[in-house]
Amino acid sequence: MQTEPSAPLVSMRGVDKIFFGGYANKGIDFDLRRGEIHALIGENGAGKTTLMNILAGIYSPDSGRITVDGREARFRSPRDAIEFGIGMVHQHFMLIPVLAVWENMLLGLRDVGFVLDLRSMVSKIRDMSERYAMPVDPEAYVWALSIGEQQRVEILKMLYRGTNVLILDEPTSVLTPQETRELFAALRKMTDAGHGIVIISHKIDEVMSIADRVTVLRKGERVCSVEARLTAREALAEMMVGRALKRVKKSGGGPPGRAVLSCRGLCARNDRGMASLSGVSFDLREGEILGVAGVAGNAQGELCEVLAGLRALDSGEIILNGQDISGRSAREFIKRGVSYIPVDRRETGLAPNMNLSENIALKRYWRKPAAVWKIFMDWKFISGLTAQLVDAFRIQAPSPGSPARNLSGGNLQKLMLARELSDAPLVILAMHPVWGLDVGAAEFVHERLLEERARGAGIMLVSEDLDELFEMSDRIMVMSGGKIMGIAERPQDVSREEIGMMMAGVPMRAAV
Repeated sequence: MQTEPSAPLVSMRGVDKIFFGGYANKGIDFDLRRGEIHALIGENGAGKTTLMNILAGIYSPDSGRITVDGREARFRSPRDAIEFGIGMVHQHFMLIPVLAVWENMLLGLRDVGFVLDLRSMVSKIRDMSERYAMPVDPEAYVWALSIGEQQRVEILKMLYRGTNVLILDEPTSVLTPQETRELFAALRKMTDAGHGIVIISHKIDEVMSIADRVTVLRKGERVCSVEARLTAREALAEMMVGRALKRVKKSGGGPPGRAVLSCRGLCARNDRGMASLSGVSFDLREGEILGVAGVAGNAQGELCEVLAGLRALDSGEIILNGQDISGRSAREFIKRGVSYIPVDRRETGLAPNMNLSENIALKRYWRKPAAVWKIFMDWKFISGLTAQLVDAFRIQAPSPGSPARNLSGGNLQKLMLARELSDAPLVILAMHPVWGLDVGAAEFVHERLLEERARGAGIMLVSEDLDELFEMSDRIMVMSGGKIMGIAERPQDVSREEIGMMMAGVPMRAAV
């Protein structure tokens, strides 16, 4: 880290942002020094992304002052922010897959000229790629790149535009451990060159390993800004949620139970009709959490959909509790004790325009006691059940009749958990159950999953967070390219590097 200059590279003072009569940001002060990595952390709804969207020109502040390198800045659009040297890489990339890397970098640039000097542009991209140790082929098509390579393109695109301030929103959520280390090394090269970097993250351990300073937001206000090296992980977590957190740990448990779910040679296609799952075979035992590791897009979603009866099999067998249910309907999977927690709670897991009671009823409207004579619904029973679940799962909502769309991300996740776990399922398919949640909400979700494990349910936990998988899993299965690269029977005996090699497509024996 470089010596702190007399004036910060970026200064935000008294920033307010109001949505629908409530403060998303209230009187926030934030500084970014030249040559530092500054992490911004906080619970869901704390105002982190809103604050950085203001700095990136996506939102306009309702009040407050922003200066960049000593100059007062007023942004009407992201283009204005880029002209001040500020660029943001969002969690969901803004690339056009059918265009080449250099074409994506060209989009939105001013003063390109009528005749494009393609050779010079490609050479400049290659030079930047080498300078910051972020290898990427400028002439490759984006659709042919890995997720990690696409992220490099997004970062290089901002650097190509001359940005001195780089904002990264959850940059490691799609990366293997090796790619994360490579990214952090590249970020250090940028700070050595004088760039200032802001990282929005919920991974406190990673924040501690890379950040120079950390700013904590809570309920739209700044709690503090601290030097990362002088602050304990537990202290940051407590500042985020306003209370002491206990580290959720699973008990040792007894010997593995019988297989409640057995999969043999599963093959299936993705939404584009291309082969996705390829000969997947494994067992899920009662009273265990089987972690599934893999970089996004390696058929974890297709696997969960097949096991929930939502995607057709090309071939293979699914044996649930000793019975072959291959090819059965999703309703049949539900009746036989399979619960599915999808990653997209708003679009797939819940119906946002329905109220809480209606969302709870979605998994039971055709059966007793929710259904009367199979055609009428007992809304008194459903409302009572919803009220019980709202209390048990600590869902913050005005009433069971409130629209689900008005809930925060964490409360939506709790609503989905309440519905999926309320019937004591035999098998739970949990896909990224704490994705995008703050540490307090994540703690609650993990506690509930461990309670289900102790009850005897078999849980398949799909996650891209290795810390979560090592903390929660009894075994870890690694997927790459729609295949199983290996299953770590004792995760404590396997390193993160070995898991990362398997995530990159190296089979287990070769990886070890």
